Amino acid sequence: MNGPLRYLLALLLALTVIQSGKLPSAGAAMNDSQKMLLFSQANDAFRAANDALSGDPEAARVLFRKALLRYQKLADEGVDNGKLYYDIGNTYFRLGELGKAIVNYRRAEQFIPDDENLRQNLDYALGQRLDKIEPKTEELLFKTLFFWHYDLSTTARASLFAFFYVAFWIVAVLLLWKRERGLVAFGGGALIFALLFLASLLLERSAGMKKQAGVITAAEVVARKGDSESYQPSFQEPLHAGTEFNLVQNRQQWLYIELEDGRRCWVPAGKTELVQINAKVQQG
Repeated sequence: MNGPLRYLLALLLALTVIQSGKLPSAGAAMNDSQKMLLFSQANDAFRAANDALSGDPEAARVLFRKALLRYQKLADEGVDNGKLYYDIGNTYFRLGELGKAIVNYRRAEQFIPDDENLRQNLDYALGQRLDKIEPKTEELLFKTLFFWHYDLSTTARASLFAFFYVAFWIVAVLLLWKRERGLVAFGGGALIFALLFLASLLLERSAGMKKQAGVITAAEVVARKGDSESYQPSFQEPLHAGTEFNLVQNRQQWLYIELEDGRRCWVPAGKTELVQINAKVQQG
């Protein structure tokens, strides 16, 4: 085969690959333009899947898988943002994979905690779980007494801390010229609220650094009393997709976890995912 003909065939092959919408090869790093194109393709596939959902569920499923493949490729390329993980969560939810939807909603939550759409979708997904595990009594009491720590977002508490902190210092300066009982009371209240919101933010940061949250992603998994299949089940019923936990110990193939009600057990690592990206358990 002569040179010009060989180059012509190579050009035709390249054009075919581009037009087919195939993913970039795994070995090559993607530039920003390629990432934007891939994100656009994923969004187009997701919208087409939604349109096809009522008339042709099987075609919709294929399109959702196409979208997911592209979203996941972007995540593998190091694209870390709330919108991407939110889209991945939505796609998994449409595919009926509740556990993977929730774990990706939780990842998105780390970037866009105040997003109303994310909050609604996450709450709805959590409501679809089969396992109804109530938090420990002391934790429920703590959430009742310190409701503002749990009900207000990180951004809201940070803004309130800044407001009361600035208000305290403004009052402190005013008191240098004019000492009034009302100003003293307001300044004292501002200081108390500033310290409360500061403590809330520091507590949240400390808890986040100590805990590794995770989610059961398999349809169901038998929790055991030890780190192998030979151990007896910990509970009468298996755990199901979407059940959340905190990681206690990681032995690569098995995880020792604590459920929201305080019970502990061992589960296969390959049937879970950790929310923290750089601590994500590899799937088996």
